Amino acid sequence: MVEAPESHSGWTFVTNHARVLAAIADNPSVRIRDIAARCRLTERAVQRIISDLEQDGYLSHTRDGRTNTYRIQPDKVLRHPAEAGLTVASLLSLLVQDETDRGRYENRPSGLAGVSGRATEAR
Repeated sequence: MVEAPESHSGWTFVTNHARVLAAIADNPSVRIRDIAARCRLTERAVQRIISDLEQDGYLSHTRDGRTNTYRIQPDKVLRHPAEAGLTVASLLSLLVQDETDRGRYENRPSGLAGVSGRATEAR
């Protein structure tokens, strides 16, 4: 089972829909229970979010016995007009990192001087 992070109160930069999508991108066969733990949501909330994403064509799934395997539509354009032209793949490239990237970004000194994320590295 995925270890849940510390609880948090207040606003955040990332929506629950984006968090669920990122969890699925990390593991297309992930269980709803594990998504809920990772995203700090109830299983029912995760089910509703997955239903929203499937209904709007961002996600589909196939069932093999008791296991769901999800498929993300990476070329689907994000919904909000402010993100016009941005795709699911571009969003996930910011949210999904391999373990070596996570360590590098989490151990960085605080402050802007220490920021050298993918966007700035590509310049």
